Amino acid sequence: MTTFTNFLFVPASKPERYEKAMGSGADLICIDLEDSVPASAKDSAREDAIDALKWLNLSKTAVRINGIRTAEGLADLLALRASDKKPCLLFIPMVEHAVEIEIAKSALGVGTGGFVPLIETVRGLSNAIEIAAADGVAAVMFGGGDFSSELGVKMDWEPLLTARSQLVMACAAAKVYCVDVPFIDIANEAGLADETARVKALGFHAKAAIHPSQIAIIKMGMKPTEAEVAEAKDALAAFEASGGAVIRHKGQMLEAPIVKRYQQILASA
Repeated sequence: MTTFTNFLFVPASKPERYEKAMGSGADLICIDLEDSVPASAKDSAREDAIDALKWLNLSKTAVRINGIRTAEGLADLLALRASDKKPCLLFIPMVEHAVEIEIAKSALGVGTGGFVPLIETVRGLSNAIEIAAADGVAAVMFGGGDFSSELGVKMDWEPLLTARSQLVMACAAAKVYCVDVPFIDIANEAGLADETARVKALGFHAKAAIHPSQIAIIKMGMKPTEAEVAEAKDALAAFEASGGAVIRHKGQMLEAPIVKRYQQILASA
């Protein structure tokens, strides 16, 4: 599976930005055929995206199609099917049922590394466990913009906390990555750092970006801190010295589930 802690959306209708996005330092770029492309430019943007797959680094290139319940989304899938070059991940917006992943997989054929359904509605969230567990799903992304619009609330932390928490649990049950929505206030670096820290603490594995300046902040925020790494190393050493027995370490009980978390911290460092 493609692993990442960040990725950068780039409008498919702006092919001159593809190479710059690839050089941004992002783990992945995601060529966006959906929200960032006006209806009048859908066809030309699709052609540009398909053409770019011939020369971009496919191991670092994802594509977000239009929803598969739309004519544009079906056209996107068929164009990708006809291409001998496929993105490493395919982001599918507005997913509400697991069967949509089956349809996309059948229409696309072989070649892509996995699917990333976006949960952007209350109905989608209610089916998140089944969607996350669908065959071929590598990660699930929270679509906070559309979700907040459906709820009639601001795209702030408190109104969306319950939805984020439920999505994390669905992804954990399916053992797939959980990806957070972009932080839309591009100039607010402190706000981005704070939200990145919050979603990491909640259990998210990655966060999307909409501007190259956001990548370094997300990268830093999603990585374990030096203190977390040091604590994990110390705890694992103590557990190994105990022969794997449950022990009291620095005032806290140290047992297998806690050890597993420390191992995950070191693996992601």
